Amino acid sequence: MGLLMTADATSVNAALNDHLAKFVQDTGTLQEMAAHYQEHGYVKLTGLMAPSVFDAVAEEANRLLDEHARRIDVHLKETGGSPRYMSTVSKTAIGEGGTLIPSIYANQDLKDALAHIAGEPLHHCPWDGEEYVIIRQDRPGDTHGWHWGDFAFTVIWIIEAPDPSVGGTLQTVPHTSWDKSDPRVEETLASHEVENWDHATGELYFLRSDTTLHRTIPLTEAATRIILNTCWASTKDLDKPTTHETMDAMFS
Repeated sequence: MGLLMTADATSVNAALNDHLAKFVQDTGTLQEMAAHYQEHGYVKLTGLMAPSVFDAVAEEANRLLDEHARRIDVHLKETGGSPRYMSTVSKTAIGEGGTLIPSIYANQDLKDALAHIAGEPLHHCPWDGEEYVIIRQDRPGDTHGWHWGDFAFTVIWIIEAPDPSVGGTLQTVPHTSWDKSDPRVEETLASHEVENWDHATGELYFLRSDTTLHRTIPLTEAATRIILNTCWASTKDLDKPTTHETMDAMFS
């Protein structure tokens, strides 16, 4: 993979749009992705992203981590006391210090391609603090503990992945629900099958985050997992009351 010669927002989005125009012509791949997504609440987005665009975004994400990372170690009662051990970069810091990530988040061709897979439109989040954030796990025990998302759609960019033998694997439980006042995470885990998904650096995946309980397996040694988390709302999300206690604790 090579970086774009001029990694400005205009050239990066042009490269992405050219790539997506070819990608969406493969209707068989889109149908397979949509079927997997509906069954599992998850699908790996193989081939969706132009490699040059990924590299440019990864460079920006790593720079923003160097400049703005904030370490958190918290347990959140809204998700049954599950832990968040990681370093984070907020949407505000990304918006102030980055250009590529905000522009790609707003890219309509990308949202349209994802809508083919989701089977419904994607909208900007009603709470803009959750639109895009960066997360790094690099210490033994680091994890993004069991949780659901406030909004329906999440795309994760794997900026850097550890070997699965040391942790960082995504675990999911699709077709579940979240009551913040009584999350019942352990009950959900006891009554449903947990699915495991490994990822490599350079991959992306699409998650139905509001109805898929998910976490990353804690790291067992010092290793690095870096993600860019981008989130969109469903049409139903636009009208429902939403609070953001978990995101406030992680990114405010």
